[in-house]
Amino acid sequence: MKLVKQAFVFVVLLGVAVTACNRKGKAGQEEESNVKIVKGLYSFGPEMKSFTMCDDGREYWVADSVKNLELSYSNLNFEKPYEPVYVELEGYFAKSDTSVVSADFDSTLVVTKVLKISKEIPDGPCAQ
Repeated sequence: MKLVKQAFVFVVLLGVAVTACNRKGKAGQEEESNVKIVKGLYSFGPEMKSFTMCDDGREYWVADSVKNLELSYSNLNFEKPYEPVYVELEGYFAKSDTSVVSADFDSTLVVTKVLKISKEIPDGPCAQ
């Protein structure tokens, strides 16, 4: 009887573990399916990484998951931080972690790919 109880507990725990793993996998798939191409202005400095959408002017915190955006920005050799640049990015939007991100941003743009970065800001809605 003791062996049956142990086997039952093992099966239940295994089921819980499999379910937990599948939920995490589905969340990752949801994020990947929500990947969008966005165009806007990116500013980077010691205390802030922000993206302002050209279309509607909404501002987002930026998480550079590929670590390529910050490097590309630094390679433009600005004399001072927070100079805006025009970017075209591939990424998805996620709820901001309030322990890491300023309270000014309720959403975070998670960058998965840098398509374009330029000091030249095109005419139109992105021009300041």
